[in-house]
Amino acid sequence: MLRLAANKCLGRAAASSSSSRPVATRFYHENVIDHFNNPRNVGSFDKNDPAVGTGLVGAPACGDVMKLQIRVDEKTGEIVDARFKTFGCGSAIASSSVDSLVFLLSPFRHRFPLRKKAVVCLLRLLK
Repeated sequence: MLRLAANKCLGRAAASSSSSRPVATRFYHENVIDHFNNPRNVGSFDKNDPAVGTGLVGAPACGDVMKLQIRVDEKTGEIVDARFKTFGCGSAIASSSVDSLVFLLSPFRHRFPLRKKAVVCLLRLLK
């Protein structure tokens, strides 16, 4: 369904369907589609590495699960790398991708707490 929405947003013609029922589509902002199709920082670190911290969060209502890991420089205390694995819908994957970028690219004082409003703003979920 997300691909259909992406194709609509990009002006690509949809393949004709054999069904005569209308297809409901949702329109996502291009930022969501970009982070879904090209997620940044996907993967994981060795959980036994003492410089790696791991967080796991899930949304029981919709079944999304995200694991976010950060690697911290032991001398400076700065986050030097971040990785995530997310199982869920397209917007959950896009949000996880943005989260990992926020951890890597934001000045330290703006990283915590990471607010939903910041992710919503970055993905342009509200108009």
